[in-house]
Amino acid sequence: MNLSGRKVMLIGLAKTGVSVVKYLDKLGAKIVVNDSKSEEAFVEILDELKSIEGITYIFGRNPEDIDDLDMVVVSPGVPLDLPFIENLKEAGVEIIGEVELAYRLSKNPTFVGITGTNGKTTTTSLVGEIFKRAEKDTFIAGNIGAPVIDTVGKADEDSYIITELSSFQLESISEFRPRVSAILNITEDHLNRHHTMENYADAKANIFLNQDKNDFAVFNYDDELTRQTAEKCKAKKVFFSRKEKVDGGVYLDGNNNIIIDIDEKIEFLNKGEISLPGNHNLENCMAAIAISYVCGIDLEVIKDTLRTFEGVEHRQEYVRTLDGVRYVNDSKGTNPDSSIKALESYDCPVVLIAGGYDKGSNFDEFMEVAKNNVKSLILLGVTASQIEKSARNKGIDDIHLVKDMEEAVKVSHQLAKEGEIVLLSPACASWDMYKSFEVRGVDFKDNVNNLK
Repeated sequence: MNLSGRKVMLIGLAKTGVSVVKYLDKLGAKIVVNDSKSEEAFVEILDELKSIEGITYIFGRNPEDIDDLDMVVVSPGVPLDLPFIENLKEAGVEIIGEVELAYRLSKNPTFVGITGTNGKTTTTSLVGEIFKRAEKDTFIAGNIGAPVIDTVGKADEDSYIITELSSFQLESISEFRPRVSAILNITEDHLNRHHTMENYADAKANIFLNQDKNDFAVFNYDDELTRQTAEKCKAKKVFFSRKEKVDGGVYLDGNNNIIIDIDEKIEFLNKGEISLPGNHNLENCMAAIAISYVCGIDLEVIKDTLRTFEGVEHRQEYVRTLDGVRYVNDSKGTNPDSSIKALESYDCPVVLIAGGYDKGSNFDEFMEVAKNNVKSLILLGVTASQIEKSARNKGIDDIHLVKDMEEAVKVSHQLAKEGEIVLLSPACASWDMYKSFEVRGVDFKDNVNNLK
């Protein structure tokens, strides 16, 4: 892919955008950077890019001159249905995302692509750990935090790039083709961006768009929408299920043994041997087993990793125990379904901290589940009043509205009793109060660790 001397515009200057700019500069491209935010919002980033000469910056407005652009690279946070992007499409300008750009520039590594509404980060981290323990040259990238473009020049035909992919990233691919793809589940999320569940599911389905019969695609058989989406796939389908026996896949038998039945029937290990708690994590582990198996990873390596893997930060992360109360950080619970899965992991009373940025989600099902074990509900952020309304309709009355995380943790400390759990699982994104869910999780942990 020769971009030397070609005029390439990057739309959206965030972490991924910085990596894209740096690599475009290596390739000798003429770089134009556009972002709707003002220049003042990028002081640190611009300082990082100051050594790169010849960049044209357009801040606080849409670009007007688009006639001489050869290519546009959009960051994941930029909706593709914005009017000026539609104008670029009509003008015949190729519009791709960072994942697509990295794929085209890569030296033929084996890509594993993992998507789903929930469980992506845990599954991607787990698969990455399995491959590392199997002594494969492994890179973990994508929505998990490290841009895929950062692997270009480092990964080669002997490397594996384990890639977490969001619907935003999958919207902007055209040639990207993973050797193994996986869709873990599809539940309501990001409707403020995709508008309909059909559009959302279609974006997820792009992960197997370019796969054929020589590739593999892993699907959650228990998730109806995921199972329906799999019907469009041309790759070799491998289903996993914790509820039913599936042919040519991975499933749980009547004795809670995980069975691999792909090439031959293998009684793999018992559910109770897995280190991660909850049925949602059982599903994540089954997906990881299927992915690793079709890639030829040694079974003993997979078993050992599943028995010892401690999970990822901000996903049901144990923080501390104080006065007999456990504090758990699930800041990565950024939609109702994710937080439902977290709540269902506990059979003791829970003091739940929730609320945040409004992504257009409905909280009724979340509160229907919450009434089973949530004794007190602490709400903050833009969606606090919406969740409160759903909660009261479901018969939850012990509700406390707070202004920030410090107050939320202090109130939870006053309410929780020995043997109970304080759980931060917001069911919302963080962008109304924080830069990211990671920053929100750190704030929660800092306040918990400051409790006397």
